[in-house]
Amino acid sequence: MSAAAESIDVLITTAFLQPGDEVDETLRAAGLRTHHAPELAALPATERARILSQVRGIIAGTQPLRAADLEQALRLEIVVRTGVGYDSVDVAAATAQGVPVCVTAGANRQAVAEHVFALMLAAARRVPENIENLAAGRWQQLTGRELHGATLGILGLGSIGKAVAGIARGFGMRVIAYDPYFDEDFAAANGIRRATLDEVVSEADFITLHLFLDDSTRNLIDAERLAAMKSDAILVNTARGGIVDEDALVAAVRDGVIGGAALDVFAAEPLPADSPLLHTPGIVATTHVAGATREARGESGRMAAANVIGVLAGDAPRFVVNPDYQAVPA
Repeated sequence: MSAAAESIDVLITTAFLQPGDEVDETLRAAGLRTHHAPELAALPATERARILSQVRGIIAGTQPLRAADLEQALRLEIVVRTGVGYDSVDVAAATAQGVPVCVTAGANRQAVAEHVFALMLAAARRVPENIENLAAGRWQQLTGRELHGATLGILGLGSIGKAVAGIARGFGMRVIAYDPYFDEDFAAANGIRRATLDEVVSEADFITLHLFLDDSTRNLIDAERLAAMKSDAILVNTARGGIVDEDALVAAVRDGVIGGAALDVFAAEPLPADSPLLHTPGIVATTHVAGATREARGESGRMAAANVIGVLAGDAPRFVVNPDYQAVPA
């Protein structure tokens, strides 16, 4: 039987997971047949439908998994996103089918938190400009700024926000934070002042975003909030691009309304090469790699595989983002 004709139990669309790797071997050792399709949306419709009609579990990356896809997956029992953001999955459609959507909570916490500071330091010390100048033969000793003594504003004091706060203490930063479900005990133990959203925006020297993208957070950082920031403040986004009004951000940096921005995520990915986000002095950008470490990806893959294996064996799913799926009759 050819590979194209083999039946499939688990579809893997996460680009960093490959045939024959640890995750693939773990799933196969559990008796599950796997199929890797990181570009699922690019497949011919008939091939995509054939694959989806068979799968019982999906380990999903950042490529969209929409209602039309899920509706073809009539045997589907679980979707696991290798990460903590799940806006690439049509959760409402999965819920309507009685399918749990899960994340690999905590797997990339340290990786993302460290990248926040890589971006923050790059922007604060003007590292990309220095590299560009030196490569062009220009010996310019640009003036940067220190993190020590600065106020870091964290929007979203969840798992990653807490890791960021811990690193900030090592830099000697003052930390203020906003979260709709604020952890008072953690804040008290770590010297974090609870603040409103508007207080964080207006008081912080550096603002880092760690919120989920939904209707309540889409374009949360708009022209009005950018105007309320300090004129030398730097915005860091490793959460989701849609939280920031990107046109307003470009204008704010270009016109000196804020000091700069450092971004790892964008409303549209891959980011077009002609995007002004790549060509506006004062904006540092990376290719959605905050969680892309060997350690984080390894743990994320292992967690996803374990969750799929467990659910297909009859266990309860872990790290479910749509608990209402249980209300749908089997």
